[in-house]
Amino acid sequence: MTGLYTVLVPLALFALLGASRAMVVGGDSATAAVLAAGLVSVGTPALQPESARWVTLSAATALMTAAFLLLARILRLGLIGDFLSGAALVGLFTGIGIQVAGDQIHQILGLPASQGNWLQQQWHWLSSLGSAQLVTTLYGLGTVALIALCKRFLPAIPGSLVAVVELSVVGVLTGAGSHGVKMIGAVSGGLPKLVLPTGVAMSDLTALVPVSLSCVVLIIARSAATARRVATEEDIRPDINRDLVGLSAANLGAGLTGTFVVNGSPTKTQVLTDAKGHTQLANLVVVAVTAILLAFLTGLLAHLPQAVLAGVVFMIGVSLVDAKGMSRVAKHSRVEFVIALVTMGSAVLLGITWEIGLAVLLSLLDVIAHQYRAPADVLIPTDAGGYDYVRARPGVQSETGLIVFRFGADLFFANATGFVDRVQDLVAKAPEPVRWFVFDASSISNIDYSASANLTDLFRYLREHQIEVVLARPSPEFIDLLTRFGLGPYLERAHIYPDLDTAVAAFRSETASSTSPTPKEV
Repeated sequence: MTGLYTVLVPLALFALLGASRAMVVGGDSATAAVLAAGLVSVGTPALQPESARWVTLSAATALMTAAFLLLARILRLGLIGDFLSGAALVGLFTGIGIQVAGDQIHQILGLPASQGNWLQQQWHWLSSLGSAQLVTTLYGLGTVALIALCKRFLPAIPGSLVAVVELSVVGVLTGAGSHGVKMIGAVSGGLPKLVLPTGVAMSDLTALVPVSLSCVVLIIARSAATARRVATEEDIRPDINRDLVGLSAANLGAGLTGTFVVNGSPTKTQVLTDAKGHTQLANLVVVAVTAILLAFLTGLLAHLPQAVLAGVVFMIGVSLVDAKGMSRVAKHSRVEFVIALVTMGSAVLLGITWEIGLAVLLSLLDVIAHQYRAPADVLIPTDAGGYDYVRARPGVQSETGLIVFRFGADLFFANATGFVDRVQDLVAKAPEPVRWFVFDASSISNIDYSASANLTDLFRYLREHQIEVVLARPSPEFIDLLTRFGLGPYLERAHIYPDLDTAVAAFRSETASSTSPTPKEV
């Protein structure tokens, strides 16, 4: 029942306060796993799931999580979601889909759940096919077939709803329970009451802090990833920081109604997407239907075969597997394809909780790798008035005595040494002596302390070799940073130009005047 409560008050509050137009907020396997593991470590040895103390601690964690999410909004920590690359997102959702779909197969076959990791669970049902229950399997496969057929031939009709209604009716008419098919069974009804969790000691709250913080990281990462996916499909811009307000309110509602932490759920959001729900009005309809179900119709759930529910969840998982996206990533970038594969595999081998952290870590490493291997080019003026970009290598120059150099990233401790080495190689191995070295600074907006030290040595080296240091297209922020780091003496105002054409024209003018013959005295 607490699971149904997560899509009542929490979902309503997010629909009213969140930014994402179609993201569904509710209980999620990753946060539920972290919460369960945390509560076991926090609670007494006799603490059992669904016990009164378990529910109390869950509600207290949700309230604490709501406070931390509100603090995250004040600090604008929605940027955590920006550290998931497109490749990592493709792998993330594909991994979630595979993990979710695989977790349902034993229920579709009517087999008992097994212990162990995901691979061990899959091996269990594969090696137990001879024990599969025929009637249960027919219900499960029938659900999968109905959803697939509706998606293929009647995409406007929600196949999941069709399967649940039709197969529930079939189950009642044929007495499925008497044929060994496990049913959902009786569910207690009634709407939740708004109460504060009581009996929580200060020591409990202290112990719950790390559990809550772990949930916050997962909530921000998974919700941001889900919101970005929805925004991409809807061709709109996500607003993760405003979503944090809605998520905070949703967890406040969860804590006050006796349920557990909630977040943007990729599986529930996929259900809404498949049903053509494109605004939060659809979520408010879900809230209204859930309220009616809790108040009057919970008895109907007793006749729903568990295999049907497993088939619905299985197809949700399948729909999250982005084979086309994986193919596109593989076609365009081998490195990012490896990121997608590793992120996807982590859900299988390590679990969804680890998948989020690994996806963020790999995305950050990818950013660092791009910055470290940033492209460096020598710009060569063309007769048409533009510039050819030629990969910077020894022996290449823009024209006699001139090198126009462009580095495609900010300078920081990891790439500054390589930057200096490239410049010195270009100068030392130029076909003719270099008189002007023009830095196209249009792509550099920031440097750190280590990079400033490297630049100081480089500018000194150029001056010692009678080479003028020239900046073209620098941003005001970049000039301020250079001045702050003590590089001002190397940057005479006469050698800073607003564009490349002006810098090249100035070089040519100086060259022409220096090579003009001296007038003879009469």
